[in-house]
Amino acid sequence: MHSTKYFIKEEEKIKGKFKGVSKVIGEKGIRIWAATEANSLGFGGISAVSRATGLDQKTIRKGIKELHKNDLNGSRERKAGGGRKTITETNEGITNDLSKLLEPATRGDPESALLWTSKSSYKLCDELCNMGYKICPYSVQKLLKNEGYSLQSNKKVLEGNSHEDRDEQFEHIYSNIKTFQIDGNPVISVDGKKKEKIGEFKNNGQEYHKKGTPTKVNTYDFIDETKGKVTPYGVYDVTHNKGWVNVGISSDTAQFSVESIRTWWYDMGVSMYSGADKIMITADCGGSNGYRNRLWKSELQKLANEINMPLQVNHLPPGTSKWNKIEHKMFSFISKNWRGRPLISTATVVNLISNTTTKKGLKIKAVLDSNEYKKGIKISDKEMKEINIKYDDFHKEWNYTIHPIN
Repeated sequence: MHSTKYFIKEEEKIKGKFKGVSKVIGEKGIRIWAATEANSLGFGGISAVSRATGLDQKTIRKGIKELHKNDLNGSRERKAGGGRKTITETNEGITNDLSKLLEPATRGDPESALLWTSKSSYKLCDELCNMGYKICPYSVQKLLKNEGYSLQSNKKVLEGNSHEDRDEQFEHIYSNIKTFQIDGNPVISVDGKKKEKIGEFKNNGQEYHKKGTPTKVNTYDFIDETKGKVTPYGVYDVTHNKGWVNVGISSDTAQFSVESIRTWWYDMGVSMYSGADKIMITADCGGSNGYRNRLWKSELQKLANEINMPLQVNHLPPGTSKWNKIEHKMFSFISKNWRGRPLISTATVVNLISNTTTKKGLKIKAVLDSNEYKKGIKISDKEMKEINIKYDDFHKEWNYTIHPIN
């Protein structure tokens, strides 16, 4: 019979062995190994191995029985049918009931509480438990995965009812772009980015900081009346992959839009297109540069007169604003560049936009426009008749050229 000191010493050895073997062998291998160690210690060996490894004494005794029966062959770790049953085996119908909760509008109760709440694993778990099932949120997640479900956010893909001539309009725009580029004339894509609040407000996204030192911003997003908002209006040079952004502090009006094109022309366009004899502008159908906006056409007439050059305008079809070049060639990268950073001042906005670049060579220049632009300016029928506008044969409301009046 061994002394207590002997078992303490042996248990320490077994602990060291167990750390090694437990990483490389399975359940059955561990049982057999533990049984072998217990047998080598003699009386009290089972208890000693159990204390050293944390294995249940029943498990060690099972291994000893397997040794005595020479039941060491085969690759199975457990007996056939051993182990915990799957949730679908113990709860018949749970998969079908889960599907009803996930798709209540078509396969379940239209008045289900989950129709208007988030379909998280915890809510689904609560609903299933109320139906009599015994299940945890983790098991719900496994069920969802097995059924082909995954967590997904909303995706902007529905454009509404497309215009019947949508594709033809895109082909028309593309053809005009190629003609302008061959002739060495500028092609610009224009649009206004969404208004941004100035101040210490949260800006979506993340940036690196030392752990535990995030940038602190206001709890609430109430506008700071002393700082207001800004509207970045962009002009994107399709041919040279260069951008111009006019950061306005006033209203987003047609006057502001055309002033942005004007400042782009004098600051960038003239030097890049010294031999140009006309300018092509692609724009959305709505907003301050919309095809129904009379002030837009009136201000373009003033610009055409000023630079003595025709301005050809081609609007994208309704519901296709995301295909405007400026959206995915320039604005998207500006948003990435300032993500996670509060726009604390107009200077911050201008600097962040000006420092936006891409691997494909995009360069942007931004300026602050401190002019005040009045809302609600009306253009009369008489003033509209004075605009020297020539409409295309194809969808004249979308495609037109404003010529200078000498």
